[in-house]
Amino acid sequence: MNRLAGTTSPYLLQHADNPVDWWPWGSEAFEEAKRRDVPVLLSVGYSACHWCHVMAHESFEDDAIAALVNDNFVAVKVDREERPDVDAVYMEAVQAATGQGGWPMTVFLTPDAAPFYFGTYFPPEPRHGMPSFPEVLEGVRAAWADRRGEVDEVADRIVKDLAGRSLAYGGDGVPGEEELAGALLALTREYDATRGGFGGAPKFPPSMVLEFLLRHHARTGSEGALQMAADTCEAMARGGIYDQLGGGFARYSVDRAWVVPHFEKMLYDNALLCRVYAHLWKATGSDLARRVALETADFMVRELRTPEGGFASALDADSDDGTGRHVEGAYYVWTPAQLTEVLGAEDAALAAAHYGVTEDGTFEHGSSVLQLPPEAGPADAARIASIASRLLAAREERPRPGRDDKVVAAWNGLAIAALAETGALFDRPDLVERATEAADLLVRVHMDETARLTRTSKDGRAGTNAGVLEDYADVAEGFLALAAVTGEGAWLEFAGFLLDLVLDRFTAEGGALYDTAHDAETLIRRPQDPTDNAAPSGWTAAAGALLSYAAHTGSEAHRAAAVGALGVVRALGPRAPRFIGWGLAVAEALLDGPREIAVVGDAADPAFLELRRTALAATTPGAVLATGAPDGEEFPLLRDRPLVAGAPAAYVCRHFTCDAPVTDPAELRRKL
Repeated sequence: MNRLAGTTSPYLLQHADNPVDWWPWGSEAFEEAKRRDVPVLLSVGYSACHWCHVMAHESFEDDAIAALVNDNFVAVKVDREERPDVDAVYMEAVQAATGQGGWPMTVFLTPDAAPFYFGTYFPPEPRHGMPSFPEVLEGVRAAWADRRGEVDEVADRIVKDLAGRSLAYGGDGVPGEEELAGALLALTREYDATRGGFGGAPKFPPSMVLEFLLRHHARTGSEGALQMAADTCEAMARGGIYDQLGGGFARYSVDRAWVVPHFEKMLYDNALLCRVYAHLWKATGSDLARRVALETADFMVRELRTPEGGFASALDADSDDGTGRHVEGAYYVWTPAQLTEVLGAEDAALAAAHYGVTEDGTFEHGSSVLQLPPEAGPADAARIASIASRLLAAREERPRPGRDDKVVAAWNGLAIAALAETGALFDRPDLVERATEAADLLVRVHMDETARLTRTSKDGRAGTNAGVLEDYADVAEGFLALAAVTGEGAWLEFAGFLLDLVLDRFTAEGGALYDTAHDAETLIRRPQDPTDNAAPSGWTAAAGALLSYAAHTGSEAHRAAAVGALGVVRALGPRAPRFIGWGLAVAEALLDGPREIAVVGDAADPAFLELRRTALAATTPGAVLATGAPDGEEFPLLRDRPLVAGAPAAYVCRHFTCDAPVTDPAELRRKL
């Protein structure tokens, strides 16, 4: 048992029984490296990472390789989801040195934490031109012993290079019509008109880009933007990346056609996509969008909700295939024989045609990932529902993928926003309740008396790592969505506490933002990245939450901070729109106002409820909503907002300049 046994990270705990003498990240490990005069082996991964498991099994569980590590290095294991700052700093170094990155990330450091040799996955023996992990360990050991001056020189040069990198910031000004049109044009050039999505394989769900496209259509009427969003959403929903039996999306597709996923399921992907499909329904009324939004919400509640009311981080890609071997996708794939065993010959034949299960298989060893291929054609809906129900019940009997039970503040903020909006749009108060319970957990466990956030918790116990910018921004985003849906102003107040800390602790000159607080642990570089990756960057998420909060409250400081942060979108939007999608979506909200909507009346009055429902269904980019009693104190937007001739009324404003109030839902719909 090594030093990981007392940690709360499920990923670190997976390595607690390794023969490698792992240390968690901390000053003690580096002090030990100085005492022994050996380098640090830094290994970074996460619990749902398939190749992290492979390297662990091949190398970290091997006694001979472990002895080589223990004799010559201080080994430090980091969960990238707990310490995104550590991951970001060293990933930047890996990408600068090798031109690529990924996990597991393997970096060798001096005892002063300066990196000097990099890689990702290393096999246990030489393979495909890659050196073996023992060869790498021996090479680094020899360099440390025999060429120390060269190692120190390399490490010093890398640290200076990283410290000297300045962010190509957009400067003054926010993205306007020209930049947003340029971003749309650039996306059109990269769009896969045949299969949906952008670029080639592997193909990731472009959640934030889809939000931009939907908002751009809402603001400008661009049919091309809506078509790209709708066609991509349909292609993903019909593909193997979407779980056709249990709902929810896998991390990405290994092919261009969304057929074979990398099977891990992440909370952030599903929260973001749940919201996208709900917003697509608002724009189109699509039955598919409604179904997928609700199925994805139900998946999150059923599969990821923790006993404390939060949401777990991920489900593993691998599971037991029934023989004791952990195999990628084993829980999800089917052969024709397995269909027949569950359904009988006649229904199995229909299921195979409907879900694209073939004798040769679309995955490995003759198995297929369930999808809805276009050539399958229409089928008896009741019969298909019966088939799906029986297959899901049979799948429940299989060994389940492992679950990473840690609660990450940022990703729970995204889930709160998605569940609150989906529940409100589709009359599912249970989903709003689940969102509220998760928000309560974040306040009780993750937030201290000064509103500072802890990044993670597990089993209701807060971790030791401070929240980063994305935690403050995404949790504020979730609280703002919950405030709009529930009419409870306390969530607006909590969002304000968090965003005040963003202004105080994460801002730089000229509107730029840092990923870590001013008083956070000092690393070799203070991480700062505005580009969206698997989820919105802290930078763009903060811009969105700051803008919404300013619309609610009229705070010039918060609006100015949002506007300042969007300068980088002006620079990156037309050049790299796929990597600044949420920033573009926030820019759409800024160009539209965003609208401020206040609905006043008696909460039990059907006329009030209809106005509220109409406001919630508005496609207006980034609109904020306050509901409650006339002249209410719950939200600033309700003040001085009376009933109209004794009837519930809706007020639509921009920058606190308002149109005449309306009492007719159809008129409100036209305004929005």
